[in-house]
Amino acid sequence: MSVDLGPLVIARRSGGEPIRAQGETVGRLGDFWSWACSDLANNTMRGVLAEYLVATALGAATGTRTEWDTVDIRTPEKWRVEVKSAAYLQSWAQSQPSDISFSIAPASGWDAQTGTASAEVLRRSDVYVFCLLAHQDKQTLDPLDLDQWTFYVLPTRVLDERCAVQKTIRLSSLKRLGPLETDFTGLPKVVATCAEGTRQPDPHLKPSPPA
Repeated sequence: MSVDLGPLVIARRSGGEPIRAQGETVGRLGDFWSWACSDLANNTMRGVLAEYLVATALGAATGTRTEWDTVDIRTPEKWRVEVKSAAYLQSWAQSQPSDISFSIAPASGWDAQTGTASAEVLRRSDVYVFCLLAHQDKQTLDPLDLDQWTFYVLPTRVLDERCAVQKTIRLSSLKRLGPLETDFTGLPKVVATCAEGTRQPDPHLKPSPPA
């Protein structure tokens, strides 16, 4: 007897689905989400939220997130977008704000549809979006307030040319590469500018000044 071990087809859930034991409802999926995902300031959930924010801005938040895809977001325009996040403030007690750095390491690839890996180590995106939760008042920190975020967008080729095998980059070094800086509402235009290779921004798009 053949057994189908292909990828699961993941349907988008609403949160109202019951959690059952012996046919009885003991909770709802939304209860689990609230329990597991309410801390949006920790590194894991903040990273997932950042991916969702960028996907939403780019019209790519339909369907569901693929955990181990070779890039974080694939847009309707077929752009491949890698998303990285960082924050000054963390969930835990801090003696000072965190230093800001982002992962930019080239990596091997894995195809979720076939379950196969590529040993070739490289950056597979067209664009990197670096998402900084820039707010520094812990009492008013709210990752759902998008005015507390700043986004830096850079063509991947710039990282390949200037940071070929580098694994992390500090914010000051990132700014020296000339990323385009924007708020949430400007993300679609900035990503398009970088993805299409047009590095001359219009008056609403400003290169981030060096630190």
